[in-house]
Amino acid sequence: MPLRNRVDPFGHIHAVPEHGELMGNRGCLHGDARNLLREHGSYKAWISCNLVRGDRRQTLMAPGLYTQLFFRDEATAMAAGHRPCFECRRTHAKAFVAAWGDAHGVTDPRVPQVDAILHAERLGPRPAYDGRKLPDGAMIGTADEERSWLAWRGTFRPWSFAGYGPAETPSGDLVLLTPPSMAATIEAGYKPAVHASVTALP
Repeated sequence: MPLRNRVDPFGHIHAVPEHGELMGNRGCLHGDARNLLREHGSYKAWISCNLVRGDRRQTLMAPGLYTQLFFRDEATAMAAGHRPCFECRRTHAKAFVAAWGDAHGVTDPRVPQVDAILHAERLGPRPAYDGRKLPDGAMIGTADEERSWLAWRGTFRPWSFAGYGPAETPSGDLVLLTPPSMAATIEAGYKPAVHASVTALP
């Protein structure tokens, strides 16, 4: 039985077989029985990490330690509000913070500043999607949190834990899932990694 530690673009955590290409955390969310007690807390530094970190081996959901979470790809992690980790994804993290600074007119932005803004965006209401062109890697979803899509080369690809489907036209009341400051960071040049299913289909 899979542990409940797979994250969707809305930031919700599920128990599904698909593993994903990135790991991350948002603090300790589980109990001693490796049962999820909550989906988030006051911890602000939500990060995405490499699945493999040298020769380090980890016990999933060890008592009292952080809860390892898994994402289909980086676009999913960013939609859920997770930035790159400075320890195991340092090159990506530096590129992300540099693009974040360019997007917001901030010279040499500090990581706690970025985390504080992202935390506020995660807690606040999602902005309605107004139909504007989005940068590749940003995501939208339905307000009822039933479906989500990746913006890719002028199209929208439906998301699932297994990957992305053929392009389609999103319908319903739509909201921007990727936090606004992250969407602006992608617009400024940061390129989130996406699952291979995006390029496998026309």
